[in-house]
Amino acid sequence: MPSFNQQEILGIVIAASFASGLNVYATVATLGLLSHAQVFSLPPALHLLGSWPVIVVSGLLFLLEFFGDKVPAFDLVWNALHTFIRVPVAMLLAFGATQQLSPAGQLGATVLGGLIALAAHGGKIAVRAAVTPSPEPFSNLALSFGEDIAAISLTWFAAKHPLIAAGIALAGVILAVLFLRFVIRSLRGLFHRARSALTPLS
Repeated sequence: MPSFNQQEILGIVIAASFASGLNVYATVATLGLLSHAQVFSLPPALHLLGSWPVIVVSGLLFLLEFFGDKVPAFDLVWNALHTFIRVPVAMLLAFGATQQLSPAGQLGATVLGGLIALAAHGGKIAVRAAVTPSPEPFSNLALSFGEDIAAISLTWFAAKHPLIAAGIALAGVILAVLFLRFVIRSLRGLFHRARSALTPLS
């Protein structure tokens, strides 16, 4: 199994954090399966991810999310609730993966993992909020499939090419932040126009 230097471990943290923001159960299951198949070695603090109970539970939760996340309107509630799961789990993964760093470095990596997961998660919710009102269901289904594939593929790719995967994840963070800002500005404009229309002419 390949061993990673500190830069490569940080690359895996960045990629796995972004993937967790998209689908945390798929990310945890993929990390566990890759470790179990000896594609790469998890840090000692994360060895539990390679156990079959964790792999099976995260796999079942992934299946639950796979179907629930594809129901328009319900997916928004599901994703909103998972703000309190995806971000903390990403932080725990980052914390466990960087135990060889100094305490300050480990804390920095943990915060970074949480912020990256939050950006990915926020961008996902923003895209869903923009697409859900559409009367046809196919765009919502396509987005959900795409997010599932992206989470699994990015986690697998990080085990092979951690630095390139980190670059892809950071590009995804930039796009997520830009889209989130666009959606927020659009909603503000919509509310402003609605308020203006409802305000009686003086």
